[in-house]
Amino acid sequence: MCVTGELDIASSQTLERELGQLHADALVIVDLRQVTFIDSTALGVLVRAHQQAREQGRRLGLVRVDGQASRLLSLTGLEHELLVADSPEQLLGES
Repeated sequence: MCVTGELDIASSQTLERELGQLHADALVIVDLRQVTFIDSTALGVLVRAHQQAREQGRRLGLVRVDGQASRLLSLTGLEHELLVADSPEQLLGES
């Protein structure tokens, strides 16, 4: 799943709905390389999706993003809690 633009309160509901439709896959990859901004609402959606995937024996992987979104993942410590990689290929190699 490729995500672009801003992930904020306005787009979080759509993100959550789209992630919910990917429940059949053992590994769901969310490519954040085209994301320019992420707020706490969208971050919460990603954390909940990660928790739900883990409860169901699946994995949610994030492709690392640059800039503000990367700093937010780092500052919150979530880059160490979530499965984060530099590319989709790297995540597929870990599955």
